[in-house]
Parts: sequence; C-alpha cells; structure tokens
Amino acid sequence: MKSLAELKAIRDRAKADLDLRQENPNAARVLVGMATCGIAAGARPVLNAFTEEIAKRGLTQDIVVTQTGCIGICQYEPVVEIEMPGQEKVTYVKMTPEKVARVVNDHLVNKNVVTEYTIGAYNS
Repeated sequence: MKSLAELKAIRDRAKADLDLRQENPNAARVLVGMATCGIAAGARPVLNAFTEEIAKRGLTQDIVVTQTGCIGICQYEPVVEIEMPGQEKVTYVKMTPEKVARVVNDHLVNKNVVTEYTIGAYNS
C-alpha cells in the first residue's frame, strides 16, 4: 500500500464483498458448503467465483451469496445449494469456478436448472 487512496479502494472492495453476503429475505440464496471437506475440495474459489460473477452482473440486490457448514455429502464436494423464493432447493455438486458463470446465467438469471451439474445427475 502506497497511499490513502489505495487503502480506501481496498476497504471499498471488502465492504462490497461483505454487502453481497448480507441477508435479504426476498433474494435468491447461493449457499456454498465451506466445512473442512468443502474447503479441501476447492469450495473457496467457487465461493469467490459466485461473488465475483454476481457482482459483475449487478445482481447483488437479487442474489445473496453465503457460506454454510457441512451439507453432509462430502464425496460430492464442492457442493452449492441454490434456494429461490417459491421453488425447490437445487443442489449442485462437484462445482468448479468454471461452472459458476453458467449456473448464474442459466439458473439464477433465466430460471433454468443446469441439470448435468446437480446431485441428481451424479446419482443416476
């Protein structure tokens, strides 16, 4: 850090990231499993990718990104659950940062579940 302006920019980025994770009862929710098994499988980059993609698209008022503990299906980590008001919860498994943009676009924006990334695709 070389100036007060750089420090302010860092603070503003951190505040925006924190604001993205605040609760909004009418918003869609993206829950990323961040227990030890999830973190070991790569959940942190997935969480960051969701946060960045949602912010980039200006959807921070409509979608809340948060982390949760163990979801209970460690063999499928990283696991992401998406809850949309009035709809069934969808569980995405073996998520990667590369899959995030498609889930945001198809599921969160256009309301079409990306079935090949869901737990149902892995259980059949």
